[in-house]
Amino acid sequence: MAKRKDEELEMSEVDETGSEPRVYELGFHLDPELPTEEMKKAYQAVRDIIAKQGSIVAEGAPLKIQLAYTISRQETSGRRDFNSAYFSWIAYEAPADKHAEVTAAANADKRIIRFVDLVTTKEAAHHALEVRELAMKAAEKDPVNEHEEEAGEAELDATLERAGA
Repeated sequence: MAKRKDEELEMSEVDETGSEPRVYELGFHLDPELPTEEMKKAYQAVRDIIAKQGSIVAEGAPLKIQLAYTISRQETSGRRDFNSAYFSWIAYEAPADKHAEVTAAANADKRIIRFVDLVTTKEAAHHALEVRELAMKAAEKDPVNEHEEEAGEAELDATLERAGA
């Protein structure tokens, strides 16, 4: 039990010198109105910055999603509301001073609507990657049961025939 508390205390301590590497995860939403090529360039730019400052542990490529709530942002041309975005995440290991450079770069990139940066572990990052891959495989399989769809069509046909008779 004491060892567990020591590990938790160690995880909560912040290295003020910036010399000890830690594992971080940057999750970010990219502007959904970006053309596909521009979205890929924006993702690659974030990835390149992270790779220069540390080492990438795991990542999830951009995927367009519906947001749970509208994100509003004031821009020079006026207020913009976002109901969808390209979501991506990158887990990386870097010293605290290099981590600050990554968050500053993410904050400066206007193609990023919003981001969250947190401390994690390599194990958690690899687990998140496994979960994402399983979800993607499940989505690739038939999301609608073909038999239910066929039965629904047959029932519709029978109902239409009865209505016409």
